[in-house]
Amino acid sequence: MSACSLIVAALLGGCTYNASQAPVATTYPYSEQQRMQAAHHWEVLAQYEVERMMRRERLRNLPLYVVGDNDSREFQRNYRTLLTSHLVSRGAQVATVPGLGGEVHVDVNVIRHRDRGFVRPRHGSITTLAAGVRVAAFTLEQWSDPTLTLLPLAVAADVFSGGWTHTGNEEVVITTQVINNQQILYSSSHIYYINAGDIGHYMVPPAPPAPPSISLSNEW
Repeated sequence: MSACSLIVAALLGGCTYNASQAPVATTYPYSEQQRMQAAHHWEVLAQYEVERMMRRERLRNLPLYVVGDNDSREFQRNYRTLLTSHLVSRGAQVATVPGLGGEVHVDVNVIRHRDRGFVRPRHGSITTLAAGVRVAAFTLEQWSDPTLTLLPLAVAADVFSGGWTHTGNEEVVITTQVINNQQILYSSSHIYYINAGDIGHYMVPPAPPAPPSISLSNEW
């Protein structure tokens, strides 16, 4: 067998059997995740959860108390109020004191990614942007009115405006539950991106620093 035949056989063997000393990292299929950055988004979530709760006959006939009066987090306070308003508007039995039926609990967990790798843009986005730039270059050469060269760039901007936002390193997991007699009757969790400057809406404010200690001595 010639040397070329041996090389071809080795290459074909490598194609049919792949070995690795560690699992190879791959990405997930394309997916989308919303960014929560307005109080209106809190209301959208509250309305969604209440609509799902009211689809369950057991919850429609059960007095519900929304827990969290003393929570200092801005999101918790406002989300509790929004849940209460939507429950009342949907005809739910809303109790003002606990112990009469089910309790609506809200759990919020903030996630901070500290070593996240580069997040590639959506498939096809670079091609679309490049096409707009190429058309702009073509129009600059062919069209007599230079202002017309802005049209392809404007079209490309319209493609990406509004629907895209930066990924960021901060996320929040919001879980809404209804508990009655130590039994979870309803549970729903959602994950959102949040802005770094808004992270204080979802976290308990840090305790104030302790005053400096002063040592006392009877020596002069």
